[in-house]
Amino acid sequence: MPRLEDLVAFCDERTNRAQITDFPPAMNGLQAANSGKVTKIGAAVDAGAVPFEMAAAAGIDFLIVHHGMNWKAPMPLTGANYRKVKQLFDADIAVYSSHLPLDLHPEIGNNACIARRLGLEITDWFLPYEGNCIGAIVEQVPLRTVLHQRIHELFPQTFTCIEAGPEQPRRMGLLSGSGQSAISQLRASGIDTFLTGELKQEHFNIAQEEGLNLYLGGHYNTEVFGVMALAEECAQKFGVEWEFLPTGCPL
Repeated sequence: MPRLEDLVAFCDERTNRAQITDFPPAMNGLQAANSGKVTKIGAAVDAGAVPFEMAAAAGIDFLIVHHGMNWKAPMPLTGANYRKVKQLFDADIAVYSSHLPLDLHPEIGNNACIARRLGLEITDWFLPYEGNCIGAIVEQVPLRTVLHQRIHELFPQTFTCIEAGPEQPRRMGLLSGSGQSAISQLRASGIDTFLTGELKQEHFNIAQEEGLNLYLGGHYNTEVFGVMALAEECAQKFGVEWEFLPTGCPL
């Protein structure tokens, strides 16, 4: 039976946690400990009450998440917050969070996984944040009709597009989750086609004015891949089962 500390050390090393500065609320790494034993690994996008309930029901005692437990200011352990945390202690579940490290990782990151599933190859990176680039670039892009079909097949429930750019894209950007911070940097990076999770209404006008193809797969759905890849690698290394916990988030 693997020890909690061994899984945490593996995850820290595999995601390069110490080398990546994240947004302050992320608090990557072990966010909640358990008694020290691990018998089954789980993966979920969010550290929420429903994923915790699902983990407890599935016998998971090490849960890897993308969005950690504290994305707001520290909250008192009362009401819903108390009930959520109590679930972890009652079921002896440890929670490990990895945000930007599981977006930008060149092998198991969300962007890398999406590119592989679309039959694309990442050739460069853009959108620097605290010493690391968090957006991927693809230079050999198929025709827009082909790309449209592939993205729609990968994200059938949450696919949205604004096709105001070239029918033969020259350079494509990938950024899982929220793509708002990247829009102003697309042209400077030579990107005319962009796939992300979510944008704002104003970006419809920007796409038309600047001649961009914008594809949205949903914030949640573009960020399921990294936690699954890390959980699978952990399970293989330590000889335990793993399971993804889908919550059906449509956003």
